[in-house]
Amino acid sequence: MLDNFYQQIAQTTGSTVPVVIISVAIMLLAGFLGTRLTKLLRLPNVTAYILVGILLGPKCLNFIPEYVVDGMDFISDIALAFIAFSVGEYFRFSTLKKNGGKVVVITLFEALTASVLVFVLTYFILGLNLAFSVILAALASATAPASTMMTIRQTGARGDFVDTLFSVVAFDDVISLLAYSVAVSIALATLGSGFSASDVLLPIGWNIMMIGIGIAFGFLLKALMVKRSTDNRLIVSVAMLFAICGIGAAVNVSPLLGCMAMGTVYINITNDDKLFKQLNYFSPPILLLFFVRSGVGFRLDALVSMENSPGGIPILVIGILYFIVRIVGKYVGSFVGCAVTKKDKSVRNYLGLALSPQAGVAIGLAALGARVLGDDMGGILQTIIMSSSILYELIGPALAKLSLYLSGSYGKETVEGEPSAPLPPPTKEEEVAALKERMWAIQKELSVKEYARSPEEEAFLEATDDGSGGETSVSAEYNRRKFINKR
Repeated sequence: MLDNFYQQIAQTTGSTVPVVIISVAIMLLAGFLGTRLTKLLRLPNVTAYILVGILLGPKCLNFIPEYVVDGMDFISDIALAFIAFSVGEYFRFSTLKKNGGKVVVITLFEALTASVLVFVLTYFILGLNLAFSVILAALASATAPASTMMTIRQTGARGDFVDTLFSVVAFDDVISLLAYSVAVSIALATLGSGFSASDVLLPIGWNIMMIGIGIAFGFLLKALMVKRSTDNRLIVSVAMLFAICGIGAAVNVSPLLGCMAMGTVYINITNDDKLFKQLNYFSPPILLLFFVRSGVGFRLDALVSMENSPGGIPILVIGILYFIVRIVGKYVGSFVGCAVTKKDKSVRNYLGLALSPQAGVAIGLAALGARVLGDDMGGILQTIIMSSSILYELIGPALAKLSLYLSGSYGKETVEGEPSAPLPPPTKEEEVAALKERMWAIQKELSVKEYARSPEEEAFLEATDDGSGGETSVSAEYNRRKFINKR
């Protein structure tokens, strides 16, 4: 619709920069406006971003030029970097000592069950070739941490269910990356490229290297954060995340594990959760662009086309079956894993619902897998993952929100995280107690200069002292300083 307008701008200015800037502005504003509708429908923001992306794409309104979409590939890496670093906050060693073993067991059950069921479906039931089946099965284990985290942030949910969910999602992506590395090696062997130990060890080695880089960057980040202003803390942390993204792109490896390792090291050696909160305020526009771009890049015509369909089976049928079987695998696997580890029934019964979203990691790995399978099978793989990811992002956040509600992780808050009913105002005694506590906390942090008291001050103190003396005379001390300031 805007093609002629964009072409005219590019010809007039001799540059495509204005077109790119306008396109990004449209994506941001459209994403925001989309959330106004989903807010009324009580749906998470991620759903709006995906739908808006589809509407802006070439198969609908065609507001975003294709070359702009192709030039925004880096957004996926950057978004995954922020997501992974934030997930690292929940890998506190103190928590892992208590529940780490249980989380690993639950994650293995839910990830591998989904992969096994998808492999049985594609290879044994549908009769698709081994290379395609094993890569698609490996991708089935991945869960999208972005939509899950945004849903939790919106609802303000907390508790054992949320802690378990964060840990499982984080471990889930580790298992997915390792499973994908093994799947690619099997695919290469079956496609006649020859099988060797390096086919398995090399991808795993690159991922281990990224973890080592992330650990080193975590210690470096801690050293660089000493006595930094708020602005500089943000600058340094973003620079470190971008550096890991660049290294990962150079060796064609996802930055997920490296950024996750950096976040894990930093939170455990500093216990500084303020940096994570600061980045959470910075990342929403990046996540919005990531999801909107995913919707824009979706090719609906490839989904309904019968051209090059594997085994004569429509791609749409394969996609729908993959969509259903993966959800079943996630739910059954998490249920069994929680039962084995004797988790509370509120976690056991509803954890699987929150693990259904799938987007960033799976989409990124599908692009890499497409290179292994070739143009035809690779295009089918990407179409299935992209279409199913859109469906997952449409219903996944809603299922995640439902699981948070049913598990009792939230219930008194609206979609935006605000109280559903106004709280009663605090009493005068509560206000005075809070003020006293805050003032004495400030006194412990600051060195207060002593002033020689004049007769006027002494008289003022005698008039304001409540007679309790000591540290309980907070109001008298506060009024004395107020009197001094007025002088």
